[in-house]
Amino acid sequence: MSDAENFPLVVDNGNPRHIAIIMDGNGRWAQKRFMPRIIGHQAGAKAVQKIVEYCVNEKIEVLSLFAFSSENWRRPAEEVSLLMKLFNATLQAQIKKMHEKNIRLLCIGEKSAFSPDLQAKIAEGETLTKDNTGLTLVIAANYGGHWDMCQAAQKVMEKIVAGQIESSSITEELIQQHLSTAGLPDPDLFIRTGGEQRISNFLLWQLAYTEFYFTATLWPDFDQQTLVEAIDSFRHRQRRFGRTGEQIFNQAKSSL
Repeated sequence: MSDAENFPLVVDNGNPRHIAIIMDGNGRWAQKRFMPRIIGHQAGAKAVQKIVEYCVNEKIEVLSLFAFSSENWRRPAEEVSLLMKLFNATLQAQIKKMHEKNIRLLCIGEKSAFSPDLQAKIAEGETLTKDNTGLTLVIAANYGGHWDMCQAAQKVMEKIVAGQIESSSITEELIQQHLSTAGLPDPDLFIRTGGEQRISNFLLWQLAYTEFYFTATLWPDFDQQTLVEAIDSFRHRQRRFGRTGEQIFNQAKSSL
């Protein structure tokens, strides 16, 4: 029996650099209280503020939030319209506050589907905060992982057609440089609230070696303590990245 099996190593990965969250359960939270679904989304927006505050205080580098997927257009038209108004109103209320807290805003997804007013508000927030050096807050809106990989492939193809690169130069690194999250570290910790256990077309490329954490907590009830529990789970996982547990053990042992 190996040392790694005889003496299992308790690891501490520290805080994740990048946390990605699917904020699920707003509608069900409201329905349980016999309220319209939009009330749940409004409560969810307040939960976002608490989680952002925690990440700022703990010096998390990146927080990515799945706000609206490319498939969410299939929801009732009235709910989609109210979600767009909530998104616009939240940006209106929070952009200056984010800037004051040194937060950089980055919205990813196909923005052309949004109203001109919402597109302008997104651009205003990104421009105002682009040089901030604290938390990068990524809002995925009208986003899908399939779309992200397709648009990256299109950009690479355009460069090939223009003679800027050769097809033989396509690598994983090149594709990653053209994803909507280019320049950001891949998520270390993925969290989904609401009890579902799937990633729903969110950051498909980027989640390749991410640690997953699922909770039944509905998003409006997800608070800083719940986030601490998720981070604590992450901190004590053995991250192998293709290596064996014994290799990880020996590497950690040699650094003691």
